[in-house]
Amino acid sequence: MSVNNKVTVGTFRKRKVAGEKISMLTVYDAPGAAICHSAGVDSLLVGDSLAMTVLGYKNTLPLTMEEALHHAKAVRRGAPDAFVIFDMPFMSYQASDEEALRNAGRALKEAGADAIKLEGGAEVAPLIAKLVGSGIPVLAHLGLLPQHIMTAGGYKLTGKTPEDAARLLEDARKVEAAGAFATVLECMPSEVGKMISENISIPTIGIGSGPDCDGQVQVLNDLLGLFEEFTPKHARRYAELGRLFREAVTAYAEDVRTAKFR
Repeated sequence: MSVNNKVTVGTFRKRKVAGEKISMLTVYDAPGAAICHSAGVDSLLVGDSLAMTVLGYKNTLPLTMEEALHHAKAVRRGAPDAFVIFDMPFMSYQASDEEALRNAGRALKEAGADAIKLEGGAEVAPLIAKLVGSGIPVLAHLGLLPQHIMTAGGYKLTGKTPEDAARLLEDARKVEAAGAFATVLECMPSEVGKMISENISIPTIGIGSGPDCDGQVQVLNDLLGLFEEFTPKHARRYAELGRLFREAVTAYAEDVRTAKFR
């Protein structure tokens, strides 16, 4: 992709106005970033899901800033011209605004990210305003919040009641007013995703929230069939690379054992 075609935060708003969908994938390394970018994916998210899909943790909570930065740097090296978003790890922005600003600044300065993502609605709107006011673009995240699974009691669909749907819309308006350039909508009924998308001016990036969001994001390892512990209901597999991976290394090991490997 040439410099003239580089995606920016302004591109997101233009896509929504034009009715053009936005594609986003999580990616965690240089080869994956290079392939996703060259394939035409609009934006790359260095998601905190790497804690589970790559690093072997049971959930996203243990991920550290240093681990996330390590992978974000690799993604930037693999796709120098891509629009890269850094997912702020759990407790990298909750303790204080000062720590949040410092860590978000590291994502841009050290890892070369174009923007950061953080979870929450009205309660993080003041922080979003401070980050944006400091020159740091913010992608918001509403609905199911993986960093809140301990208080939520697990991974649960949100917005199931009229009251919950209204609260989500209010949260979306709050993060929009605070300056977020877009927001993720995770695991809510399709009609709620549609309602929110139609009532805010910033783009919505859905994950398990229906086809009427302004864009979609998926976890790359789910899409490729590489993460086999479980498959989220919203995930769509486009390949079964986990099975092919296992077959290849099994064949290699057998060739070595039988002295067929040359």
